Amino acid sequence: MADFLAQGTKAPNFIAQSTSGEMVSLKDFAGKQIVLYFYPKDDTPGCTKEACGFRDTIGDIQAKGAVVLGVSRDTMAKHLKFKEKFHLNFDLLSDEDGKITEAYRVWGEKSMYGRKYFGIFRVTYIIDEQGNIKKVFPKVNPTVHAKEVLEALN
Repeated sequence: MADFLAQGTKAPNFIAQSTSGEMVSLKDFAGKQIVLYFYPKDDTPGCTKEACGFRDTIGDIQAKGAVVLGVSRDTMAKHLKFKEKFHLNFDLLSDEDGKITEAYRVWGEKSMYGRKYFGIFRVTYIIDEQGNIKKVFPKVNPTVHAKEVLEALN
């Protein structure tokens, strides 16, 4: 299990290309809560369930003054295809160089069917209006996660 960032600590700043076509940073969202969710790969079963859960609850999440940002190491081309295919109504950030996933400690050794490999842990951070980590979801069930996040927002 990775050593994720702790609740109450300052969230690391980042700058990344988003599916809106702009470069965005953590500082751009000052005064808002941020649901920063990390996922392994676009258009795979678990990641699609998780993204569609956020898509379907985005109105309620925004009503609580929060934005959703999905992060993976997929290319921007893959992100745009994934966003279009599932009508995602929030931005995805491309972390091809791995700087964000490493800063947020969600990159590490994983194991599937006895095979070890490096990848992204499915982790969500809620970042408060001042840029501090308010809540960490270290083990995410993609099917119900959006509802859990909604309950954790104030």
